[in-house]
Amino acid sequence: MTTFADRYAGRTAIITGGASGLGKAVARRIVAEGGTVALWDQNADALTAARDEVGAASVVALDVADRAAVEAAASESLAALGKIDILVASAGITGATAPVHEYPVDSWLRVFDINVNGLFYCCRAIVPYMLAAGYGRIVNVASVAGKEGNPDASAYSASKAAVIGLTKSLGKELAGKGVIVNALTPATFESPILAQLPQSQVDYMRSKIPMGRLGEVEESAAMVCFMASEECSFTTASTFDTSGGRTTF
Repeated sequence: MTTFADRYAGRTAIITGGASGLGKAVARRIVAEGGTVALWDQNADALTAARDEVGAASVVALDVADRAAVEAAASESLAALGKIDILVASAGITGATAPVHEYPVDSWLRVFDINVNGLFYCCRAIVPYMLAAGYGRIVNVASVAGKEGNPDASAYSASKAAVIGLTKSLGKELAGKGVIVNALTPATFESPILAQLPQSQVDYMRSKIPMGRLGEVEESAAMVCFMASEECSFTTASTFDTSGGRTTF
């Protein structure tokens, strides 16, 4: 992993889904590059381990689908960090693997509660702090599935399409106000979230990647860290692919 010395000196970040996978990898890089992070995740035990591993200043155990909990966590993290410069919204779930006509309704609702509503609650709670400071970077983690759709993954695909749409809307709202908002649209990469899927689904997604392999978490973390930095200053309301050539738009 190549790091950039002091790229985040004096900067603070909240990272949802920060106890594992992409969220933890991003947190590790931001801290290594001089920043201070607060990790949010619903897995309290994993949060404690991640805090010690990456050197997080603060952790909050919560379900991002709980709006009141998100608002309380935003206040708690503001107090711990002193300010909030960056939000990386990477909390998400895959949901069931099933065709639409057989898709479990409870799984559909839960996917949207976390992937869409939870992300909205996080942005809604944190944007006012960024506007008050005149600076912010928001990175919403979507997916190539939100652009192209994956069969038997309708809830996940639709929820990630919603994340892209929300990102474009919010980015346009905040353009010119010092707050940059973009989305990451990765193809499948090695991550604990793959444990939620049958191997047949993972194999299908690998087969769609022209490079012939899954991504590595550090490859997507590197892209997120650019998007979350001051260097990303003239691109907003957009998507950044890490797809191994899969995406066509």
